[in-house]
Amino acid sequence: MNALAAPAVIRQWAAPLVVMFMTAAIVGWAWPENLTLWRSIAIISAWAGSALLAASLLLMVREPHVAQLLGGLENMYRWHHRSGIVAYVLLLCHPLALTLDSWLEAPQLAWQMLAPWAHSWPVWLGWIALLLLMFGLVTTFVVRLSYRRWRNLHILLGVAVLLALAHMYALLGGIDLLLLLLVVVFIALGWRVIVSDLGVAAHPYRITQVAHPSSATIEIRLEPCANSLAVLPGQFVLAAFGDGPHFHGCGEFHPFTVSAIHADNGLSLSIKAFGPCTQRLQDLEADVLVRLQGPFGIFLGAPPSVPQLWVAGGIGITPFIAELRAHRCHQPTTLIYLFRNHGDAVFLDELAALAKADPKFKLLTHASEQGLPDYAALLEKISRLSACEVNICGPKPMVDALLPHLRQRGIKESAIHFEKFDFR
Repeated sequence: MNALAAPAVIRQWAAPLVVMFMTAAIVGWAWPENLTLWRSIAIISAWAGSALLAASLLLMVREPHVAQLLGGLENMYRWHHRSGIVAYVLLLCHPLALTLDSWLEAPQLAWQMLAPWAHSWPVWLGWIALLLLMFGLVTTFVVRLSYRRWRNLHILLGVAVLLALAHMYALLGGIDLLLLLLVVVFIALGWRVIVSDLGVAAHPYRITQVAHPSSATIEIRLEPCANSLAVLPGQFVLAAFGDGPHFHGCGEFHPFTVSAIHADNGLSLSIKAFGPCTQRLQDLEADVLVRLQGPFGIFLGAPPSVPQLWVAGGIGITPFIAELRAHRCHQPTTLIYLFRNHGDAVFLDELAALAKADPKFKLLTHASEQGLPDYAALLEKISRLSACEVNICGPKPMVDALLPHLRQRGIKESAIHFEKFDFR
């Protein structure tokens, strides 16, 4: 069965269930007996933290089938972050609980417990792992770094996990469960670095056409050089662009939503200039080789069974134009397309033609020029709004401003769908 056809609630909770199952199974196996309270807490926190770190690494693996089963990459990354934070807190509790246990015996022993230089190298490994986790979390959630620098520093979290498990292995010996965790961590890290970051399993494509639908946006058409990807409208791919006669690629994989799926197994991607890499991509030319990974995403999933409201902001029109190009609307569908000005909008003429040809499709456009539009006034134009399923794609400020208006109009949370496309 296609993972996209599974109920949304099952996909949404699949990732946290994996985390909870791994943690509960490992803590249950290592549950301490006949020990003092604080030493028991220290042992439980160490094993639970290690299990959460291993689960966190599993959730950063970018594999299309796994991602669909676990609710999409965004859902996986959300629980990857949460697992890492809780793991850090638990592992921080580990030395503190040991210190409190020693304090009850003698205060001097407690101070020695907090001094790494008073112990052997296996304990040093644990302290180094804890410091690397702290540094990695700070660079992830506190400091705003460029994507490339953030990605390189994020590798420290993987090193921290290996050191934490090595710390336990050196102290406890060759326990089968530790060996299993080490295997899981090595597989997850190896997959992420070799398969995802280096792209050894990426599909080769070639650019056959480059169009400029707006001054800051290009749409490229790609044809496969080997096996093609099975992409659905609303999904995105990770693309790394090679070099051409007058173009030099960024050499990194970046996410781009598919804007068209062609009968010859080709794809189209729309790319707007946001940062240094996407700005450089505006100069793409035909015959440049592109490596694609994916497809990813569950946006616009299964054919709808109720009326639809789509809200697109700027380049967020991409998944909707892909859906409209693929087939006529299954249900009455209203698209609100928001943009700063007509020069910034893309596909306006095509959208107008599609609305004229399909009686179930209605197009509303709004140029906000500066600031956010009047969402209340726009939503007043939607008939039977409370019965609609809402799909939103656009910048975060737009989404955050729109959600309260939808809730005030009686739209249930389960009927509102959007993806943040946050890969940090």
